[in-house]
Amino acid sequence: MKILIGLDGSSRSLDAVRLVGRLVDPRVDEVDFYFSPVEMERRLPAAQRGLVDGVAEALRAEAASRLPETMARPPRLMTTPKPPAVGLLDAAGEGHADLVVVGARGHGAIEGFLLGSVSRAVVHGTTLPVLVARMPPPTERPLRVLVGHRPASGSSIASLLGRLHWPDDTDGRVIGVAESLLAGPLPPWLEQRARDPDTAAIADAWKHEHDEEVEDLRRRLAAFEADLPAVFRRRPPFVEQGNPGDKILERSRVDGIDLIVVGRTPSDAVTRWLVGSTSEALLTSAHSSVLIVPVARS
Repeated sequence: MKILIGLDGSSRSLDAVRLVGRLVDPRVDEVDFYFSPVEMERRLPAAQRGLVDGVAEALRAEAASRLPETMARPPRLMTTPKPPAVGLLDAAGEGHADLVVVGARGHGAIEGFLLGSVSRAVVHGTTLPVLVARMPPPTERPLRVLVGHRPASGSSIASLLGRLHWPDDTDGRVIGVAESLLAGPLPPWLEQRARDPDTAAIADAWKHEHDEEVEDLRRRLAAFEADLPAVFRRRPPFVEQGNPGDKILERSRVDGIDLIVVGRTPSDAVTRWLVGSTSEALLTSAHSSVLIVPVARS
Protein backbone atom coordinates (compact mmCIF):
# COMPACT_ATOMS: atom_id res chain seq x y z
CA MET A 1 0.00 0.00 0.00
CA LYS A 2 1.16 3.53 -0.83
CA ILE A 3 0.36 6.14 1.81
CA LEU A 4 0.81 9.90 1.46
CA ILE A 5 0.87 12.00 4.65
CA GLY A 6 0.48 15.77 4.63
CA LEU A 7 2.94 17.57 6.91
CA ASP A 8 2.74 21.15 8.17
CA GLY A 9 4.98 20.97 11.22
CA SER A 10 2.07 20.87 13.66
CA SER A 11 1.77 18.26 16.40
CA ARG A 12 -1.37 16.93 14.72
CA SER A 13 0.44 16.15 11.48
CA LEU A 14 3.16 14.31 13.43
CA ASP A 15 0.44 12.45 15.38
CA ALA A 16 -0.87 11.36 11.99
CA VAL A 17 2.54 9.90 11.15
CA ARG A 18 2.62 7.99 14.45
CA LEU A 19 -0.84 6.56 13.77
CA VAL A 20 0.20 5.45 10.29
CA GLY A 21 3.27 3.86 11.85
CA ARG A 22 0.95 1.55 13.79
CA LEU A 23 -0.94 0.49 10.67
CA VAL A 24 1.77 -0.18 8.08
CA ASP A 25 3.67 -3.31 7.22
CA PRO A 26 7.23 -1.94 6.96
CA ARG A 27 8.26 -4.82 4.71
CA VAL A 28 5.96 -3.90 1.82
CA ASP A 29 4.13 -0.60 2.45
CA GLU A 30 5.48 2.70 1.17
CA VAL A 31 5.03 6.02 2.96
CA ASP A 32 5.73 9.46 1.52
CA PHE A 33 5.30 12.95 2.95
CA TYR A 34 3.96 16.12 1.36
CA PHE A 35 4.86 19.61 2.53
CA SER A 36 3.70 22.93 1.08
CA PRO A 37 6.11 25.79 1.85
CA VAL A 38 3.73 28.43 0.48
CA GLU A 39 2.70 29.93 3.82
CA MET A 40 6.24 29.89 5.20
CA GLU A 41 7.68 31.53 2.09
CA ARG A 42 5.02 34.21 2.19
CA ARG A 43 5.99 35.20 5.73
CA LEU A 44 9.76 35.08 5.33
CA PRO A 45 11.78 37.97 3.93
CA ALA A 46 13.19 37.24 0.49
CA ALA A 47 16.72 37.00 1.88
CA GLN A 48 15.72 34.17 4.23
CA ARG A 49 13.69 31.99 1.91
CA GLY A 50 16.61 29.65 1.48
CA LEU A 51 15.81 28.45 4.99
CA VAL A 52 12.73 26.67 3.68
CA ASP A 53 14.71 23.77 2.24
CA GLY A 54 16.40 23.20 5.58
CA VAL A 55 13.10 23.34 7.44
CA ALA A 56 11.53 20.87 5.02
CA GLU A 57 14.37 18.38 5.43
CA ALA A 58 14.27 18.71 9.22
CA LEU A 59 10.52 18.09 9.14
CA ARG A 60 10.98 15.02 6.93
CA ALA A 61 13.55 13.59 9.33
CA GLU A 62 11.33 14.28 12.35
CA ALA A 63 8.34 12.62 10.71
CA ALA A 64 10.38 9.64 9.53
CA SER A 65 11.50 9.02 13.11
CA ARG A 66 7.86 8.30 13.99
CA LEU A 67 7.64 5.41 11.52
CA PRO A 68 9.05 1.92 12.08
CA GLU A 69 12.83 1.85 11.71
CA THR A 70 12.51 -1.23 9.53
CA MET A 71 10.70 0.49 6.64
CA ALA A 72 11.96 -1.21 3.46
CA ARG A 73 12.00 2.14 1.64
CA PRO A 74 12.83 5.40 3.43
CA PRO A 75 9.97 7.92 3.15
CA ARG A 76 10.42 10.64 0.57
CA LEU A 77 9.36 14.27 0.87
CA MET A 78 7.35 15.90 -1.91
CA THR A 79 6.98 19.70 -2.10
CA THR A 80 5.27 22.04 -4.54
CA PRO A 81 4.53 25.79 -4.57
CA LYS A 82 0.79 25.05 -4.51
CA PRO A 83 -1.63 25.62 -1.60
CA PRO A 84 -1.56 22.69 0.85
CA ALA A 85 -4.81 20.92 -0.10
CA VAL A 86 -4.28 21.34 -3.85
CA GLY A 87 -0.67 20.22 -3.71
CA LEU A 88 -1.47 17.25 -1.50
CA LEU A 89 -4.21 16.03 -3.84
CA ASP A 90 -1.98 16.48 -6.89
CA ALA A 91 0.84 14.61 -5.17
CA ALA A 92 -1.52 11.78 -4.26
CA GLY A 93 -2.51 11.41 -7.90
CA GLU A 94 1.02 11.63 -9.25
CA GLY A 95 2.32 9.15 -6.68
CA HIS A 96 -0.59 6.73 -7.16
CA ALA A 97 -1.37 6.83 -3.46
CA ASP A 98 -3.87 4.37 -1.98
CA LEU A 99 -4.51 6.40 1.17
CA VAL A 100 -4.14 10.10 2.04
CA VAL A 101 -3.50 11.13 5.65
CA VAL A 102 -3.89 14.57 7.17
CA GLY A 103 -3.85 15.95 10.69
CA ALA A 104 -6.83 17.98 11.89
CA ARG A 105 -6.03 21.08 13.93
CA GLY A 106 -9.28 20.89 15.89
CA HIS A 107 -12.87 19.72 15.90
CA GLY A 108 -16.35 21.13 16.15
CA ALA A 109 -18.20 23.96 14.44
CA ILE A 110 -15.20 26.26 14.09
CA GLU A 111 -13.21 23.80 12.00
CA GLY A 112 -16.29 23.08 9.90
CA PHE A 113 -16.79 26.79 9.25
CA LEU A 114 -13.24 27.54 8.17
CA LEU A 115 -13.08 27.38 4.39
CA GLY A 116 -9.34 26.86 4.60
CA SER A 117 -9.60 23.54 6.43
CA VAL A 118 -7.12 21.32 4.61
CA SER A 119 -8.61 18.12 6.02
CA ARG A 120 -12.09 18.92 4.75
CA ALA A 121 -10.82 20.09 1.38
CA VAL A 122 -8.91 16.84 0.95
CA VAL A 123 -11.85 14.64 2.02
CA HIS A 124 -14.16 16.33 -0.47
CA GLY A 125 -11.60 16.68 -3.22
CA THR A 126 -10.54 13.08 -3.73
CA THR A 127 -11.97 9.65 -4.45
CA LEU A 128 -9.25 8.08 -2.28
CA PRO A 129 -9.70 7.02 1.35
CA VAL A 130 -8.66 9.80 3.75
CA LEU A 131 -7.48 9.37 7.31
CA VAL A 132 -8.02 12.52 9.41
CA ALA A 133 -5.88 12.21 12.55
CA ARG A 134 -7.05 14.03 15.66
CA MET A 135 -4.98 12.31 18.32
CA PRO A 136 -1.78 10.27 18.68
CA PRO A 137 -2.18 6.50 18.95
CA PRO A 138 -2.11 5.16 22.51
CA THR A 139 1.24 3.95 23.82
CA GLU A 140 0.19 1.97 26.90
CA ARG A 141 -2.87 0.10 25.64
CA PRO A 142 -4.17 -1.45 22.41
CA LEU A 143 -5.55 0.68 19.61
CA ARG A 144 -9.35 0.92 19.83
CA VAL A 145 -11.07 0.97 16.45
CA LEU A 146 -14.79 1.26 15.68
CA VAL A 147 -16.02 0.36 12.18
CA GLY A 148 -19.40 1.67 11.05
CA HIS A 149 -21.33 -0.58 8.68
CA ARG A 150 -23.73 0.38 5.95
CA PRO A 151 -24.62 -1.91 3.04
CA ALA A 152 -23.43 0.52 0.35
CA SER A 153 -19.95 0.91 1.84
CA GLY A 154 -19.36 -2.55 3.34
CA SER A 155 -17.24 -4.01 0.56
CA SER A 156 -15.10 -0.86 0.16
CA ILE A 157 -14.37 -0.72 3.89
CA ALA A 158 -13.56 -4.43 4.08
CA SER A 159 -11.17 -4.12 1.13
CA LEU A 160 -9.26 -1.20 2.66
CA LEU A 161 -9.06 -2.67 6.16
CA GLY A 162 -7.73 -5.88 4.67
CA ARG A 163 -4.83 -3.97 3.13
CA LEU A 164 -3.78 -2.25 6.35
CA HIS A 165 -1.61 -3.96 8.94
CA TRP A 166 -3.47 -4.26 12.25
CA PRO A 167 -1.45 -5.06 15.39
CA ASP A 168 -2.57 -8.35 16.96
CA ASP A 169 -3.74 -6.57 20.11
CA THR A 170 -6.02 -4.14 18.24
CA ASP A 171 -9.41 -3.83 19.93
CA GLY A 172 -11.65 -3.75 16.86
CA ARG A 173 -15.42 -3.48 17.00
CA VAL A 174 -18.18 -3.15 14.41
CA ILE A 175 -21.34 -1.08 14.79
CA GLY A 176 -24.54 -1.18 12.76
CA VAL A 177 -27.49 1.17 13.16
CA ALA A 178 -31.11 0.52 12.19
CA GLU A 179 -32.32 3.93 11.13
CA SER A 180 -35.78 3.60 9.53
CA LEU A 181 -38.82 5.46 10.83
CA LEU A 182 -39.97 2.31 12.60
CA ALA A 183 -36.57 1.36 13.99
CA GLY A 184 -36.69 1.27 17.75
CA PRO A 185 -38.99 -0.06 20.45
CA LEU A 186 -42.67 0.82 20.37
CA PRO A 187 -42.92 4.49 21.49
CA PRO A 188 -44.83 5.13 24.74
CA TRP A 189 -47.58 7.18 23.06
CA LEU A 190 -48.37 4.32 20.69
CA GLU A 191 -48.01 1.68 23.38
CA GLN A 192 -50.68 3.43 25.42
CA ARG A 193 -53.01 3.78 22.47
CA ALA A 194 -52.47 0.15 21.47
CA ARG A 195 -55.12 -0.80 23.99
CA ASP A 196 -57.57 0.76 21.59
CA PRO A 197 -58.52 -1.87 18.97
CA ASP A 198 -58.39 0.78 16.26
CA THR A 199 -54.66 1.34 16.80
CA ALA A 200 -53.64 -2.17 17.87
CA ALA A 201 -52.91 -3.11 14.25
CA ILE A 202 -50.56 -0.13 13.90
CA ALA A 203 -48.70 -1.16 17.04
CA ASP A 204 -48.39 -4.75 15.83
CA ALA A 205 -47.04 -3.58 12.47
CA TRP A 206 -44.55 -1.28 14.18
CA LYS A 207 -43.23 -4.06 16.40
CA HIS A 208 -43.03 -6.52 13.49
CA GLU A 209 -41.14 -4.02 11.33
CA HIS A 210 -38.75 -3.25 14.18
CA ASP A 211 -38.02 -6.92 14.92
CA GLU A 212 -37.51 -7.72 11.23
CA GLU A 213 -35.15 -4.79 10.69
CA VAL A 214 -33.01 -5.59 13.72
CA GLU A 215 -32.75 -9.25 12.72
CA ASP A 216 -31.83 -8.29 9.15
CA LEU A 217 -29.17 -5.92 10.51
CA ARG A 218 -27.67 -8.71 12.62
CA ARG A 219 -27.43 -10.94 9.54
CA ARG A 220 -25.76 -8.21 7.50
CA LEU A 221 -23.29 -7.44 10.27
CA ALA A 222 -22.33 -11.11 10.54
CA ALA A 223 -21.63 -11.24 6.80
CA PHE A 224 -19.69 -7.96 6.96
CA GLU A 225 -17.52 -9.12 9.86
CA ALA A 226 -16.64 -12.31 7.99
CA ASP A 227 -14.81 -10.17 5.39
CA LEU A 228 -12.83 -8.13 7.95
CA PRO A 229 -9.40 -8.87 9.48
CA ALA A 230 -9.43 -11.13 12.52
CA VAL A 231 -9.03 -8.27 15.03
CA PHE A 232 -12.57 -7.12 14.15
CA ARG A 233 -14.18 -10.54 14.65
CA ARG A 234 -13.31 -11.26 18.28
CA ARG A 235 -16.35 -9.67 19.88
CA PRO A 236 -19.99 -9.31 18.77
CA PRO A 237 -20.96 -6.15 16.90
CA PHE A 238 -22.93 -3.30 18.40
CA VAL A 239 -26.52 -3.22 17.14
CA GLU A 240 -28.05 0.23 17.65
CA GLN A 241 -31.22 2.04 16.62
CA GLY A 242 -31.52 5.68 15.62
CA ASN A 243 -29.33 8.15 13.78
CA PRO A 244 -26.04 6.53 12.63
CA GLY A 245 -23.87 9.58 13.25
CA ASP A 246 -25.24 10.12 16.74
CA LYS A 247 -24.91 6.47 17.70
CA ILE A 248 -21.35 6.15 16.41
CA LEU A 249 -20.32 9.33 18.24
CA GLU A 250 -21.97 8.10 21.44
CA ARG A 251 -20.27 4.70 21.26
CA SER A 252 -16.95 6.36 20.47
CA ARG A 253 -17.18 8.53 23.58
CA VAL A 254 -18.29 5.69 25.86
CA ASP A 255 -15.55 3.29 24.75
CA GLY A 256 -12.71 5.78 24.28
CA ILE A 257 -12.29 4.94 20.60
CA ASP A 258 -9.05 6.06 18.92
CA LEU A 259 -10.09 5.56 15.30
CA ILE A 260 -13.51 5.49 13.61
CA VAL A 261 -13.84 3.94 10.16
CA VAL A 262 -16.87 4.90 8.08
CA GLY A 263 -17.91 4.94 4.44
CA ARG A 264 -18.92 8.02 2.47
CA THR A 265 -21.47 7.48 -0.27
CA PRO A 266 -22.21 10.14 -2.89
CA SER A 267 -25.31 12.21 -2.21
CA ASP A 268 -26.78 15.35 -3.65
CA ALA A 269 -26.78 18.65 -1.78
CA VAL A 270 -30.49 18.45 -0.96
CA THR A 271 -30.09 15.04 0.67
CA ARG A 272 -27.16 16.25 2.78
CA TRP A 273 -29.17 19.29 3.86
CA LEU A 274 -32.30 17.32 4.80
CA VAL A 275 -30.91 14.25 6.51
CA GLY A 276 -27.26 15.08 7.04
CA SER A 277 -24.29 12.82 6.43
CA THR A 278 -22.73 10.36 8.85
CA SER A 279 -19.21 11.11 7.63
CA GLU A 280 -19.84 14.86 7.92
CA ALA A 281 -21.13 14.45 11.47
CA LEU A 282 -18.02 12.51 12.44
CA LEU A 283 -15.65 14.97 10.77
CA THR A 284 -17.33 17.82 12.62
CA SER A 285 -17.87 16.35 16.08
CA ALA A 286 -15.71 13.27 16.69
CA HIS A 287 -12.77 13.58 19.07
CA SER A 288 -11.36 10.37 17.56
CA SER A 289 -9.37 10.12 14.37
CA VAL A 290 -11.63 9.30 11.41
CA LEU A 291 -10.91 7.16 8.36
CA ILE A 292 -13.30 8.07 5.53
CA VAL A 293 -13.71 5.41 2.82
CA PRO A 294 -15.43 6.74 -0.33
CA VAL A 295 -17.84 4.60 -2.30
CA ALA A 296 -18.16 5.16 -6.03
CA ARG A 297 -21.58 6.07 -7.37
CA SER A 298 -23.02 3.03 -9.15
